[in-house]
Amino acid sequence: MVKIARDSLMSLETYHRERPDFRQKALQHRRVRTVFIGPNVTLQFEDELTIRYQIQEMLRIEKTFDDEGIQDELDAYNPLVPDGCNLKGTMLIEFVDVEERKRELAKLSGIEHRTYIQVSGHDRVYAIADEDLERSTEEKTSAVHFMRFEFTSEMIVAVKSGAAIAMGVDHKNYSHRVDEIAPETQGSLAQDFH
Repeated sequence: MVKIARDSLMSLETYHRERPDFRQKALQHRRVRTVFIGPNVTLQFEDELTIRYQIQEMLRIEKTFDDEGIQDELDAYNPLVPDGCNLKGTMLIEFVDVEERKRELAKLSGIEHRTYIQVSGHDRVYAIADEDLERSTEEKTSAVHFMRFEFTSEMIVAVKSGAAIAMGVDHKNYSHRVDEIAPETQGSLAQDFH
């Protein structure tokens, strides 16, 4: 895994100056790495740049400049950077209306384990979800889940060769699939396999 090191981070002062340009670059990069599955599920795939941005933002918001605080942020976020044989991402389950969100989340328990990626010609790869903390109960699920998708070497070769990537959810109360993600998104995700 490519770890983000303490000495590679910008100081609070430098980040304050660089933030407008860095933020624009990071948000554009995140848009490319986002896949919408049906009307209510969004997958945002993390990499070194998206996690670096998240760490810099947390340090800025919390005004953290001491070594211990910085290390705490690095320890929390570095595990979200892909390590060469997987994709890592955040699943967002979104409903605008608060009451509808409560009702629907109650129907979607376990959805995080029914989310998959499928490389053309290969079996589905289901998410390994919420390794840090269980976010679903029998009564409801959380609106946010952290996921890891592990790929075989054959799948990685296929992705790097341009094989189509599908993504979907096959939960009994939410079943949607994107048969082929956008080429720009696929190209960005393929760079996570090194």
